[in-house]
Amino acid sequence: MFQKLEDVEKRYEELNKLISDPEVISNQNEWKKLMKEHSSIEEVVIKYREYKNTEKAMEEAKEMMSDPELKELAEEDMLNAKNKLPILEEELKILLIPKDPNDDNNVICEIRSGAGGEEAALFAGTLFRMYSMYAERKHFKIEVLNSNETELGGYKEISFMITGKGAYSRFKFESGVHRVQRVPDTESSGRIHTSTATVAVLPEVEDVEVELNPADIKMEVFRASGAGGQHVNKTSSAVRLIHEPTGIVAECQTERSQTQNREYAMRLLRSRIYQMEKEKQDKELASERRSQVGSGDRSEKIRTYNYPQGRITDHRIGFSTYQFDNFLNGDLDEMIDNLIASDRAEQLKGEE
Repeated sequence: MFQKLEDVEKRYEELNKLISDPEVISNQNEWKKLMKEHSSIEEVVIKYREYKNTEKAMEEAKEMMSDPELKELAEEDMLNAKNKLPILEEELKILLIPKDPNDDNNVICEIRSGAGGEEAALFAGTLFRMYSMYAERKHFKIEVLNSNETELGGYKEISFMITGKGAYSRFKFESGVHRVQRVPDTESSGRIHTSTATVAVLPEVEDVEVELNPADIKMEVFRASGAGGQHVNKTSSAVRLIHEPTGIVAECQTERSQTQNREYAMRLLRSRIYQMEKEKQDKELASERRSQVGSGDRSEKIRTYNYPQGRITDHRIGFSTYQFDNFLNGDLDEMIDNLIASDRAEQLKGEE
């Protein structure tokens, strides 16, 4: 571990020189890439230097103990340092877990109603409201990119962007099938129905990470429409982009300007292509650790929202909360913190 830490510190010093080099700064793509790497290892280096300073303080205190006048003070300093070292060592182990390079990225989130008809669409709306309120708590910004609203106020599908540093690190474990058990308002006999909605969380990626050939992208324009097919404008401002080599489609119709809709659709398209490539790589590396928290597979049932019992259970980590209303009002931190802790524990096992 300590050899690894020495290598990280050495790389940090190299990066310090590189990001200050005018030649590197002139190549903005390369400079951004190096700055991202520098930022990703800075916390490890700061903690490692604290560890080395504590170790040094312990050695100095040992030497001072030979002086009768300083012995008592030196013993206290040595004991403090000795107790601090194992704590710092554990923190370093966690920091050395390979960080997801997308953790600081913005997020593109897609919610689709699944089994359950109109009730599933209403549940998709509940999830969108929950994520919007959580984003607000974290001071993230939300922009709707595309939506297909039902007449009762639910969504057949809705895609939106969450902007803010660390957004992906907080939302990435939400990918999968969310199941709801409740009595629908439309059910006269009071029977509990089970419905589902699928959530996909994609990191927003930059041009540097996904290169798209403009010749491979077909653009279609159409009129934006609202619930029930009513046109919300009379011009063809909505944009659909089709990446012909992969068949991946992205569309946006929320902005009045066709240019803005195209820009948002391009961001969505880039993220979907990146996710497809990432999933392909993950399958190729299937022999490596698969976290208990799950791979974020869209077909994996991850959570149940049980209204009659006022309970929300995450099946990946076996964690339940009875703070039902608070959770649906965006108080997700306890759940997300438990998912992150479980993922880290699994990774530590893998490292060992």
